[in-house]
Amino acid sequence: MELWIPVTLAAAFLQNVRSALQKHLRNVMGTTGATFVRFGFGAPFALAFVALLHLGAGYPIPAPNREFALWCAVGGVSQIAATFLLIHLFSYRNFAVGTAYSRTEPAQAALFGLLFLGESVSAGVLAAIAISVLGVMLISVAHVAFSGRTLVTSVFGRNALIGLASGTAFGVSAVAYRAASLALAGPDALMQAATTLAVVIVFQTVLMSGWMAWRDRSEIGRIARAWKPSLLVGLVGATASFGWFFAMTLQQAAVVKSLAQIEMLFTFLSTIYFFKERINRLEIAGCVLIVCGILTLLAFR
Repeated sequence: MELWIPVTLAAAFLQNVRSALQKHLRNVMGTTGATFVRFGFGAPFALAFVALLHLGAGYPIPAPNREFALWCAVGGVSQIAATFLLIHLFSYRNFAVGTAYSRTEPAQAALFGLLFLGESVSAGVLAAIAISVLGVMLISVAHVAFSGRTLVTSVFGRNALIGLASGTAFGVSAVAYRAASLALAGPDALMQAATTLAVVIVFQTVLMSGWMAWRDRSEIGRIARAWKPSLLVGLVGATASFGWFFAMTLQQAAVVKSLAQIEMLFTFLSTIYFFKERINRLEIAGCVLIVCGILTLLAFR
């Protein structure tokens, strides 16, 4: 089994945990604060990853360059925007449709990978992306009054547009992070990923800290009062991000993000296991499609 596959599966599981924790934080702070904790409280752990690899394992720290810095900035800003939009959807009562459209990230990553990096994907990968995205969308709308016709027409609705914008920003950030990591050109994919993560997350922390100090100082106090759960979000989030960065250094962003749709299965299973919720036919169909998409990806990539 290629290394990027188990790394992606682990990152998807940890992201599911982080998302649940982050959604809880939305009850005690605003959207900006819930977005910030992912980066601000993750930065110390990201720096620790680099230190462990350098001091503990003896990996040399790669020298940054202009191309690396540019892609880190593009990816960092795009991820902040994507996270903000996704958390903003939680403030709407009926956000399922928007969340579904945000899951078009793998398809958009394939497009941006082609435009920015000249990376093409095979017909098998495109089919896998289409199958898994459809499966995720079915699960996302399983508990709302929804039909095939409204699924298409709702693309112009407010929540759908927010979701699409979030998916676009996530797609751009995924491709940018792969480009940044590859721009370091060694010495090792593990260290490339760790260095990219550390630089990006520190940049995001500085950027968002400055924004809150300028526009929303009261949010800083709310974040400080919730430092314990925020620290856990930072640890889980940084570890998941390290997994994403490492996987996308080894494999195309679109392929990694397609396999990452398994996160929805983790979310779905945890909901059943912990909350004992009943499932319906649409959710079962969505799960089957996600599994089919993943199997198609692994077989025909």
